[in-house]
Amino acid sequence: MLSRTLLCLAVFSASTPLLADTVWLKNGDRLSGKIKVFDGGKLLIQTEYAGAVPIDWKQVKTLESDQELLVKQDAYTGEKAKSLLAADEGRVTLANGEAPKTVALASIQQIIKPKPVIEDLVWKGNVDVALDYKRADKDTDDYDIDFKTTARHGAWRHHAEGEYNREFQNDAVTADNWTAEYALDHFIDEKWYWQGRLTYNRDRVEDISRQRTVGTGPGYQFWDDELGAFSLGSLLNRTDYEYSDGKKDNFYSLAVKWDYNRYLMGKTVSIFTNGELGKSLEGGSDYSLDSEVGLRYKVTEWASLNLKAEKDLIGSSSGSDNSLNKTRYTMGFGVTW
Repeated sequence: MLSRTLLCLAVFSASTPLLADTVWLKNGDRLSGKIKVFDGGKLLIQTEYAGAVPIDWKQVKTLESDQELLVKQDAYTGEKAKSLLAADEGRVTLANGEAPKTVALASIQQIIKPKPVIEDLVWKGNVDVALDYKRADKDTDDYDIDFKTTARHGAWRHHAEGEYNREFQNDAVTADNWTAEYALDHFIDEKWYWQGRLTYNRDRVEDISRQRTVGTGPGYQFWDDELGAFSLGSLLNRTDYEYSDGKKDNFYSLAVKWDYNRYLMGKTVSIFTNGELGKSLEGGSDYSLDSEVGLRYKVTEWASLNLKAEKDLIGSSSGSDNSLNKTRYTMGFGVTW
């Protein structure tokens, strides 16, 4: 009798589908999968049959989930729900023990998985590695590694990025440089923020051997969600140059900074560009450009291939020899989170 009961339970368990989140749409359709995030007006649900599917929040009738989720009805505070229960059209119930709460979908600004310690922490970034070997009259070995990461908590957002490049031609070093940057944003409201930024560049080959920049200024976040982000900022900078011949220069400048990335084809492909264009307020170096544009293809959930073009330009209308004009193209692999 016991064995027969256990057999029935095993058959029932095998025939019962795993619990999944469900989203009902206003047109009558229903999607099942796992809710990843809701942000920027898009609900992203991971399905077995179509991969990651973005849904316009305005088309959602109601939804349910057995996950523990953090539901935010404003930019800074949220309520952790042990699960979500379907409700009337345009509403959802936050199940949290003995005090369930039904809210309007239109009032929800963000749904994310709560993180330990800092529940509303959103952390994302990537590390890219590129290697180039050429064997000809001049043997060339080129190594490049860079990283970029952001972490958002409430009204604060941290940026950290860096890059290292080293190149040999016939065993002679033709490029050896690295750069590091840290920036801190404080959001004044949902879109506007104020940034403080520190950048340091070191180059052992080019005429400009060291560059230090401290800047601050306002910025505007057009969007930042699971499908991409775009921000535009302006900075008042103080830049110090140290040249390979020992000379030094410093000046103040105004700069425009941009950062754009967008996922396509169900988050399989992303295009991105970022950079800064600056104009001196004094004599010396009149303008500078540091920019990057590229394409990233996700091979797995975390591994990716990338193709990038970088442009570094420092020029002076006075015709000074202490200038820089460099373009680099790289292809490599990396990890994304």
